[in-house]
Parts: sequence; structure tokens; C-alpha cells
Amino acid sequence: MKKYFLLLLFFCVLLPTKVFAAGDTITDQAGLFNDSEIQELSQKADELDQQIKGRVFILTTDTNEEEPRKFANQNLMQRVGKDNNGALLLIDMNQRKVYLTTSGNMIDYLTDKRVDDILDDVQTNLQDSDYYNAGNAFLTKSAKFISDGVPRGSYRIDEKTGKITYYKSITPLEAIISLVVAAIAGIAFFIFVRLRYQLKSGNFRYQYRQNAQLDLTEKSDTLVNSFVTTRIIPKPKNNSGGFGGGGGSTTNSSGGGTFGGGGRGF
Repeated sequence: MKKYFLLLLFFCVLLPTKVFAAGDTITDQAGLFNDSEIQELSQKADELDQQIKGRVFILTTDTNEEEPRKFANQNLMQRVGKDNNGALLLIDMNQRKVYLTTSGNMIDYLTDKRVDDILDDVQTNLQDSDYYNAGNAFLTKSAKFISDGVPRGSYRIDEKTGKITYYKSITPLEAIISLVVAAIAGIAFFIFVRLRYQLKSGNFRYQYRQNAQLDLTEKSDTLVNSFVTTRIIPKPKNNSGGFGGGGGSTTNSSGGGTFGGGGRGF
């Protein structure tokens, strides 16, 4: 009997079980949530992770003295890696600041305007000391924006250089049209070649030795001058630190990674 019990225990240990990494997803150093709230927020974050193929986090602290953006960026990169998909909401009780940082595809999902929208709800709840609903607003609104998809005409703008990179997405209609055009072009080319070269199989041999011709020439290119033109687009001053615009995401660099997001006081 003891033998069967040990065998059963061994298989139970080996069988994979899905658990929510509450201690990792919700890092509540400031003690703002109770156990049930941490579990609920962790479950919502886990569902969001499946959609973005990455990770989202909530981090609270009452001891941080670093600049909130830098602190949030560093924590996110330590958790998901450089430029991988993820987002982290930092609630800094020591400096009374909230900052939402994004990386990977979350930079495109959560544009400056969407980050401002999220922070509006988060800030209101923090001012009322309703910390659970602040975290819940972050996860709920992020899920809605991800479900809506990347805004059409979305772009990233580097806050330091002003360089703009546009996000190109193919709509289902564009994909269908492309496939139809490609199929028509392929069939037309096949028919054209077949009609032009109607040869009996195995009877024709091309005399490549007699007809081949090779001319070698020497060619060199010399670069005389090159010019690089840059322009800096000034970032408007507002309490969120965003660039504004419907589909734009202002990016910043930290520790070698690229991040989006914004923050404000509460």
C-alpha cells in the first residue's frame, strides 16, 4: 500500500499544473493589495499575457528613490528581456508617482493617447486610495485596447532624435486582394510562357557552348559625398509625458532597450 502511495505522489509531482505566478506578476512591496485582490489581478494579467504573447505586471513600492520611468523600464526589461513583449504599471508611493512602461508589441498597442486614457482612470483611483481598482483599470483597459488592435496609421517617434517609424499592418481585404492578384499574375505568366515555347519534350537541345558569350569588364564606384538630414520634432509639455496624436507612440531608450509609455503624479 505504501508503495502505491509513493508512486501516486511521484506522478502528482510530475504532472504539470497551471498556477498564477502572483508573486511575480503582482509585486506588492508597498502592501496595497490583500491576498484575494492579488489573485484576481494575477488572473486577469495571465489572460492578457496570452493575447500579447508576453507578460504584464503591476509593481508597487514605497522605497524607490530612482526616477520612476528609469526604475519601471529597468524592472520590465529584467522580467521580459530586451525589447520583448510586455508592460508594467509602477505605483510609487514614496514619490507619489504612477508610470506605465511598455516594450515590444505593447508599444504599438498602447499608443500615447491610449496610455493617457489608462492613466486617467488609474490616477483617479489612486487619488481615492482605491488601489485595487487602479490596478484593475490598467488591466481592463489594456485588454480592451489590445482587442481593438493596433490603430491604423500607427507610428513610433524617438523622443531624442525625432525619427518616425510607421507601423504597417495588412488588413484582411488587402491580403485577399494580394492573393487574387498574385494568382492571376502567376497563371497569366504560365500561359504566356507555354504558348510561346511550345516545344516537344526531349527533342530540343540548346547549344549553350556555341551561343554563350561572356564579357568581363572592370567597374569601380567612388563615394564622393554623403549627407544625413535629421529633424527634431519637439515634444509638447503635458502631465503624462506623451507625444500626443491618435496613433503615435513616443519611445525612449534605457539600458539598451526601447520603451514606450507615460506617467504622472497622484
